[in-house]
Amino acid sequence: MSQASNLRIDPDRLWDSLIVMAKIGPGVAGGNNRQALTDDDATARALFQTWCEDAGCTVGVDTMGNMFATRPGEDPAALPVYMGSHLDTQPTGGKYDGVLGVLGGLEAIRTLNDLGVKTKHPIVLTNWTNEEGTRFAPAMLGSGVFAGKHSQDWAYARTDAEGKTFGDELSRIGWVGDEKVGSRKMHAMFELHIEQGPILEAAGKDIGIVTHGQGLRWIECTVTGKESHTGSTPMALRKNAGRGLALVTELVHEIAMVNQPNAVGTIGHIDVYPNSRNIIPGKVVFTVDMRTHLVDKLNAMVDELMSRAPKLCEDIGVKFACEIVGQFDPPAFDEGCVSAARDAANALGYSHMDIVSGAGHDACWVNDVAPTAMIMCPCVDGLSHNEAEEISKEWAQAGADVLMHAVLEKAEVAE
Repeated sequence: MSQASNLRIDPDRLWDSLIVMAKIGPGVAGGNNRQALTDDDATARALFQTWCEDAGCTVGVDTMGNMFATRPGEDPAALPVYMGSHLDTQPTGGKYDGVLGVLGGLEAIRTLNDLGVKTKHPIVLTNWTNEEGTRFAPAMLGSGVFAGKHSQDWAYARTDAEGKTFGDELSRIGWVGDEKVGSRKMHAMFELHIEQGPILEAAGKDIGIVTHGQGLRWIECTVTGKESHTGSTPMALRKNAGRGLALVTELVHEIAMVNQPNAVGTIGHIDVYPNSRNIIPGKVVFTVDMRTHLVDKLNAMVDELMSRAPKLCEDIGVKFACEIVGQFDPPAFDEGCVSAARDAANALGYSHMDIVSGAGHDACWVNDVAPTAMIMCPCVDGLSHNEAEEISKEWAQAGADVLMHAVLEKAEVAE
């Protein structure tokens, strides 16, 4: 790779592309609302296709709407090296979540074209469909079907808040492709993404080399007590389901703290019944979200919750029940791809550190079917899924530079 060792992307061109794309589906506070399979998503896809074709790529689309822009390689028999992320956003999303990984990859292709760098393996840039999962749950739906995690029929039947189905809306916006989803084979896959957390900025690092993703368990819990009047029921005689929620909330926090580092526990969704000002709650239903990057630790955290919560609730006269309603095991990214990203950061002189991704990404699913790794750059104050999300041009360049060189290592520069 000696003749390509000093390559750097054009940061101004990358930044301009990010700003132009952000004009499609603008939010109300400076970010974006470009949800999957909306008219704005269709417009963004069309612009992306035009840019890719202008860069000499051939664009294919599969039956989940996943887009693949191919830069030919010198060896037609060599499996392609993939890179990419997603163009859809949260309803109050930022301008860089997902989009940086797509347009950073496009900028890498443009740079290789500018300098006449040829590769043995083809390079393919991907826009995965419905990564955010906001309009159509679950998240990472396009890559999930690609990797065999979901059937296409099941995905097509997902509905939004208005009852519209994924399949109908994909057809409506005109992005049902003719490729069989999952039929493509990969030599390797890299995803560039903003960190969506504060670790890299706090450490003063340019790049995060993602070694693992977090596994997840969603445990739906029900605490059952007895509804009664808030004014006339003595404290000692109450069976307050809300108090059970409070005790379990503290338990979840304790379990996560004992299992540091890289372990989190949260109660984010809560339904209180009957939810009246002057009635002691008779039932509370809530979801515990536990995550860490080691499967044994994750399972132990869940086991501790399930063993201790019933006794905490029993002691105050209420009952506890739970079931796991969502889960996936933590992915460990391919050591060869991780090393390629780390080597690229070293060669380019960018400061870096190993990091665990706290969020789910398309790369987590693709990792099951191809050697995969992720590269992260900082974001200001760790803020993401927020219209105030921000990165610097320098961070964007560092991430795209490392992406390009990691891809080149796997794609092999043709002398």
